[in-house]
Amino acid sequence: MAPTAPPAGPPAPAEPGAPEATGSSAPLATGGAPRRERRAGLTVRGRCLLAGGAAMVVSAIVLDERDLVRIGAFVLLLPLLALVVALRSRRSLQVGRTLEPARLEAGSGGTVLLRIAGGALLGALRIADHVPDAAGPADRYPPRFTVHRLGRRGARVGYPVRPAVRGAYRIGPLRGRGTDALGLAEFRHDLLPADRLLVLPRVTPLTGRPALTSTAAGRGAEGGSRPGPGTPDVLIRPYRQGDELRRVHWRSSARRDELMVRLDDRPDPSGVTLLIDRRDNAHRGHGPASSLEWAVAFTASVAVHLLQRGEAVALVDESGETVGDVPPGVTGADAVPPRLESLAVLRPSASTGFTAPGPGPGHPEGVLAVLGGTAPQDVTALVSAWPRGGHAVVLDVDTWSAATRSPAASVAAAALRRAGWHATVVTSDMTVQRAWADACGSPGTAGATG
Repeated sequence: MAPTAPPAGPPAPAEPGAPEATGSSAPLATGGAPRRERRAGLTVRGRCLLAGGAAMVVSAIVLDERDLVRIGAFVLLLPLLALVVALRSRRSLQVGRTLEPARLEAGSGGTVLLRIAGGALLGALRIADHVPDAAGPADRYPPRFTVHRLGRRGARVGYPVRPAVRGAYRIGPLRGRGTDALGLAEFRHDLLPADRLLVLPRVTPLTGRPALTSTAAGRGAEGGSRPGPGTPDVLIRPYRQGDELRRVHWRSSARRDELMVRLDDRPDPSGVTLLIDRRDNAHRGHGPASSLEWAVAFTASVAVHLLQRGEAVALVDESGETVGDVPPGVTGADAVPPRLESLAVLRPSASTGFTAPGPGPGHPEGVLAVLGGTAPQDVTALVSAWPRGGHAVVLDVDTWSAATRSPAASVAAAALRRAGWHATVVTSDMTVQRAWADACGSPGTAGATG
């Protein structure tokens, strides 16, 4: 396996002829032609040798020393020959960059692999890949490597990345500096252009489903559709890693010759609208510990959970605008990647008002709203937009910036409950799983649920 370079310190040599990587990988860039040439010329040593050779030739001619002329000519041509060799090595290099694993979640680690191929190197090749501090392995220095030779299969080097926050990162450009064996000539240029690394929000496995309609609608706590004539009493799906064995439906497993598990409740055929409040003034904190990042991680986990259950999911913000586009005809688990990608690049909004227009074309009537700091006028706007009610997860955003709780979140949740909504208050010390369990009304969990 290829060695991984330390984030700082002296360059690490690459392993020539390293075997190909195993597992999934997503190519970020490949190519051999440089985009932008930095410099190609003689080093200080080469220029000094060139000047010394020229002076020796002139002195030999003046002194009429033929042997000294031959030596001077050799010293004069040596750096020029090294320059030609360096330029030839530059043009023959082929470099590729890949990421393993292909999909990277916030807080998880990955490896960027650099594959270098081409003609034989007569000198050292020093490369440095520029990585932002938020995604790189070091706070100050880019990953640096030194390649001394290339085998028949080239050389391969790698360095770790561990982004703590979702988003789109700029990896590169990859810059190289090559020299000849004597260090007389060098070239510097970009071996690869910059690439975009998309880091997805962290997804937490969930179970169950809360009620998404008015408390007066008479639906069960699980929020599933009531069975109609001819509807089977048990809904099943194939077993997935992590499912509890007590949920295995043995009769269906024997009939289908594969493990099948019971669903917690019935999917809602009408679908769910996930509303995320991304107003900047409605959230507190910075970086991965901010309330907005918690809201995005919660929304991503719920979206993946509902899509895997076979429910239609519409993702909107506080203004009713759709967050990301899903290709037509893509439903269920196939809609997970575009939903996660749209949440990965979600940015705070400068708007201060809550202007959700309510259910519209393509927006199911069942709504689950993930709210930040909610004022009374925001509650009024939300209830007016969704008169049939829904479920609101209200973040006590002051707990993300202070150690004490604020009554504002409880007041907003109480106002929503009076309007027929279900409401759950979430603080900064609650995990996504616990908040979802409280929203589903699971016994034995703490929290405020309506």
